[in-house]
Amino acid sequence: MYMEFISKIKCNRSIMLLILFIVLIISICVFATIGTANISVSETVKIVISRLPYIGSYVDIDKIPQSHFIIILKVRLPRVLLGVLVGAALSSVGAAFQGMFKNPMADPYVIGISSGAALGASIIIISGLNISLLKLSSVSIGAFLGAMISTFIVYFISKIKNKVPINTLLLSGIAVGQLFTAIMSFLMVIHTKDVNKIIFWTLGSFSSKGWDELIPITVPVLFSIAVLNFFSRDLNVMLTGEESARSMGIEVERVKLTILVICAFMTAMVVSVSGIIGFVGLIIPHIIRLVIGPDHRILLPSSALVGGIFMIFADTIARTIISPTEVPVGIITAMFGAPFFLYLLLKKKKAYYSGVK
Repeated sequence: MYMEFISKIKCNRSIMLLILFIVLIISICVFATIGTANISVSETVKIVISRLPYIGSYVDIDKIPQSHFIIILKVRLPRVLLGVLVGAALSSVGAAFQGMFKNPMADPYVIGISSGAALGASIIIISGLNISLLKLSSVSIGAFLGAMISTFIVYFISKIKNKVPINTLLLSGIAVGQLFTAIMSFLMVIHTKDVNKIIFWTLGSFSSKGWDELIPITVPVLFSIAVLNFFSRDLNVMLTGEESARSMGIEVERVKLTILVICAFMTAMVVSVSGIIGFVGLIIPHIIRLVIGPDHRILLPSSALVGGIFMIFADTIARTIISPTEVPVGIITAMFGAPFFLYLLLKKKKAYYSGVK
C-alpha cells in the first residue's frame, strides 16, 4: 500500500513537470514571435527545427524570408532562452532560500546577493580589467566575488551561535543590499562616463543580449540547478526543524553553507549578463508552494520551469509595452513583485494580531 502511494506521487510529479516543460516550450515559441516584425508561430518553429541535425532537412523553409531567420536566430531566440535561464536560476535560488530559512520572503534580491553581484560587476566595468578564468569573463568573475562576499557578510552577521534567525537574516540582507547600492551610486557620481553601464546593473535588462552572453553561463547555471535539486531531501527534512534534521544525520550547517555557495554562484552568473532583476525568486516559488505544497522534490524543478516562463513573459512586456522604446525588465518584475511582497508582509501582520504564530 505504501509503495503504491509513493509510486502515485512520483507519477503525478512527473506528469506535472512534463506539463510545465511543454508549456515552457510553447511559451518560447510564442514569445519569440512577438515583436515589431510579423513572424508567425509556425514560421518560428520551422526556422528552429531547420537548424536541428537529422530532422532539419525535412522542413520546408523555402517561403520564409531570410530576414525572418536573422530576427529569430540572432535576436529573439537567444534573448528568450537567456530569459528562461535567468528566470529558472533566480526562482530556484528563491525556492531554496525560502525552504532553508523557512520564510516565504527570502530571495536573492531581498537578502542582498543580487546587489553584491551587481556591485562586483560594476567595479570591474569601472576598473577596465579584462581577464578570464574557466571561460568566464572578468565581469562574471567580479559578479561572482561580489555575490560571495555579500552572502558571507549576511550569513555571518545573522548567525547567532549555530542558528540564523529569520528576522536578523532579512534585516541584515536589506542593510547589506542598501549599502552595496549606495556604493554603486557613489561610483556613478565619480565615474560619470560609466553611468549608463552601471545603470544597466541597477535596472536589469536583456537588451542587445545574444548567444555570446547565453552560451558561457548555460552549462554552469544548469549544472548548479541540478546540484541544488540533490538537496531536496535535506531541505524537506530541515522544514521540520534543524534539531530534527541533525538527529536524522544531516549536517545542517554544511548543507546551509553549500546551498548558499551554489545560490550565490547562480545569482552571480545570471546577474553578470542581466543586471539586477528583483522579486522573481520571491513570487514564483511562493506561488508554486501554495499550489503544490512544500515538497522540494517538485517545488525546485517546478519553480525553475515557471520562473523561466514568467521571465520571458515579463521581458516580452518590457520590449513591447511602449515599443519601439524598451523598458528594463527589472522594472516589470518589480511592478509584479513589490505588491506581492507587501501582501506577504500584511498577511504576516494580520496573522500576528490574530494570535497565529
